Amino acid sequence: MTLESLKPRIKDILKQDNLVIDQRLTQVCSILQQEITTYDWVGFYFKNGDKRELILKAYAGEPTDHLIIPFGKGICGQVAESNQNFVVEDVAAQDNYIACSIYVKSEVVIPLFVDKQNIGQIDIDSHTKNAFSKEDEDFLTWVNTEVSYVLEI
Repeated sequence: MTLESLKPRIKDILKQDNLVIDQRLTQVCSILQQEITTYDWVGFYFKNGDKRELILKAYAGEPTDHLIIPFGKGICGQVAESNQNFVVEDVAAQDNYIACSIYVKSEVVIPLFVDKQNIGQIDIDSHTKNAFSKEDEDFLTWVNTEVSYVLEI
């Protein structure tokens, strides 16, 4: 399955007005986790109101204890502050990494913007080192743009 071939399916999921946004996001996570072999855990974190923390709203993969992540902590917390994509080729080489599973070897986090504000992010863990390419980064940026259209309504 190519990343490009997933785009129509993701658009269709996000158009399902009969589902609340968290259900649509969970379906997006599930498709990504099931269809892309190196995506072992996929989740969406969002800013928790006025607090300087992220809260997990949707995911696919093994359950995690990291339901809330403070800004600045781990890869997700760093992206919440930097507003920049963060690709980690080897999580063992990161000082500020929050271990979700002993099996995670690499991670990518892409911020999600609505009205030019970083309101959340998509977070993907892989059990493979160097699992994420520029193509993954571009694709996940596209996913977040599509999600932002639904959130703007």
